[in-house]
Amino acid sequence: MSTKNQQTTQSGYEQSVSEQERGQELLLRADSATTPRLSVVMPTLNEEEGITECIDRIRTAIHELGIPSEIIVSDSSTDRTPEIAREMGAIVVTPDEPGYGYAYRYAFEHARGEYIVIGDADTTYDFEDIPRLLDHLQEEDADMVMGSRLGGEIKPGAMPALHQYVGNPALTKFLNTFYGAGVSDAHSGFRIIRSDSLEALDLKTNGMEFASEMIMEAGASDMKIVEVPITYHEREGEANLESFTDGWRHVRFMLENAPGYLFSVPGIVLTAIGMLVMGLSTFGVPISGVAPGVHSMIAGSLLTIVGYQVISLGVFAAVTSDPIQKPTDPITTWAVENIGLEYGAGAGAVIFGLGAIGALLLIGQWAASGFSTLTFTTLSLASFTAIVIGTQTVFSSFFLSAVNQ
Repeated sequence: MSTKNQQTTQSGYEQSVSEQERGQELLLRADSATTPRLSVVMPTLNEEEGITECIDRIRTAIHELGIPSEIIVSDSSTDRTPEIAREMGAIVVTPDEPGYGYAYRYAFEHARGEYIVIGDADTTYDFEDIPRLLDHLQEEDADMVMGSRLGGEIKPGAMPALHQYVGNPALTKFLNTFYGAGVSDAHSGFRIIRSDSLEALDLKTNGMEFASEMIMEAGASDMKIVEVPITYHEREGEANLESFTDGWRHVRFMLENAPGYLFSVPGIVLTAIGMLVMGLSTFGVPISGVAPGVHSMIAGSLLTIVGYQVISLGVFAAVTSDPIQKPTDPITTWAVENIGLEYGAGAGAVIFGLGAIGALLLIGQWAASGFSTLTFTTLSLASFTAIVIGTQTVFSSFFLSAVNQ
């Protein structure tokens, strides 16, 4: 038994054996004709050291609630976890594919409750808090209630310092910025959600990024998410989390599903800076007494071309994929809604034509000089920049037309 079990006499854990037995009466089997109001779902991968305590605490919570419930263990273990879970009254299902997220999605297909609780079976979360989460869900008419570890208490040794002070706060900040979730601990795995709200979420991921996907989908759908401070305990058994690999999966998934932040915003900033530098260089406007010249013009041209390409990628991502957070910036929105093949190709041809006129003037000057070396000018670079952007626009329009058929 874990150290924390010996320290929680005030929670009534030592006195709860009879409560667990009464809770057992409310715990339904898969073939029960009674429909459960509450489903508790736990994914397990070799959790035989913690599964008994978790189910005991769930049964105590069920007794307190006094409602018919079910425990679903989505198991991919090679140890005795599934046997222990079955002996204690849980419904054990075996996912046909690997992955943390897939284990949850597979179990959701078997859940029958009006309310769905999710949590890890490693004793880090105290399932006796289920009634408290359910009270908040009902009283505040929320779609989902999350247990906030960062807003509550983290026991010594329960979470690595890198996760507590860097990883989780940073990932939460990313998620709140991109998806407007407004939570303090986006990756807490202890949550309760209404079954109809869960069905409205388009959950697809198989890995650890599932925790992010659920909040991203809920935030993008303007669901009401409420948080409750919880105590996070030291786990029993070996951890299955890989800090950097799983952290990167979360970041990548968030960025891929927010093309406005990944592509559009950086592209607009780069293009705006590039065009400003090119304008100042072309007209010789001094900056702090220093007049930008040809080299500044080259830098401005590169920024403009790169920025325009990044904006184009944002438009492509918005059209060819189905991101959770659709781009809302005016440029991408306008481009997606208005640019067709003829319009886009026509605009590209005009830009290309303006650049070509400048290039032809340069060729004329070159011929008039007897094909001698010409001085590099801002006009020449502006012309070549227009040719590149015009060409990109024409072919990008054909690409958009092809993928939209």
